[in-house]
Amino acid sequence: MKYIKDFEDGNRIDGIYYCKSKISTETKNGKPYDSLVLQDKTGTIDTKVWSPYDPGIREYEAGDFIEVKGDVIIFNNAKQFRANSIRKCSEDEYDPGDYMPVTTKNIDEMYKELTGLVESVENPYLKLLLESFFSDEETSAVFRKSSAAKTVHHAFIGGLLEHTLSVTKLCDFMCGNYPVLNRDLLVTCALLHDIGKTKELSLFPDNDYTDAGQLVGHIIIGAQMAKEHMDKISGFPELLKNEVQHCILAHHGQLEFGSPKKPALIEALALSMADNMDAKIETFKESINASDQTEWMGFNKFLDSNIRKT
Repeated sequence: MKYIKDFEDGNRIDGIYYCKSKISTETKNGKPYDSLVLQDKTGTIDTKVWSPYDPGIREYEAGDFIEVKGDVIIFNNAKQFRANSIRKCSEDEYDPGDYMPVTTKNIDEMYKELTGLVESVENPYLKLLLESFFSDEETSAVFRKSSAAKTVHHAFIGGLLEHTLSVTKLCDFMCGNYPVLNRDLLVTCALLHDIGKTKELSLFPDNDYTDAGQLVGHIIIGAQMAKEHMDKISGFPELLKNEVQHCILAHHGQLEFGSPKKPALIEALALSMADNMDAKIETFKESINASDQTEWMGFNKFLDSNIRKT
């Protein structure tokens, strides 16, 4: 198959793609047409079906894998696909892995490294807390498949695992460099800081905000999940419960960045810095990979700067 990132003006395309969205509407003159977004693991493309009732356009819906034929054009300085033939495909005609963005790293190996960090925690209450999440088959299955965001950074299958592991390794390094940090508390909270994203975002192919995600958000959800698990562990110290919840609640660092609390513990401060560092570097990396520019890539609103490739 030809991946969407490789589409060029004038290309004639005949291939299978995932129909991420479909809107049936009309032109200003009242002529019906369909506006689609086609997706593969390399990206998406705006797609138009200008004659939706032609015999070559068979029945299909958003969420279907469809075989499309048509042409790539440039419209308003952006690539657009115009489809003149569409057919819904059966499951044996495609590999879902070709259509959803996925981490370039090995998920099994990352999860093994993560569980090794769980085992390294010495505090018995914190270890039981971590095991209640990461040794649970249902929880771990969702965690391994989840993204870390809808967009911006780590917005792919395995993204939550990759981000969490990276943040935890940064925190582990900090503990070696700054003995004042409580390693067990910091590593535990790093592993759990984004656990709420398993309920904030739906799994692919949707990767969209759930009702809980829209109304509550992953920070509050994560603190609630941690408390529910800690409450089930007999004898879990009350102060330690509050410290864990605080680190999760404060991990965005600033109120304007969505944290209900600013860091009041040194471990919470370290976690917020590690989280911000990994998110920003991944955002920069993904911007570099997505850009056709050889040097300056323009202003990036998430990094609040004009950015340049080195």
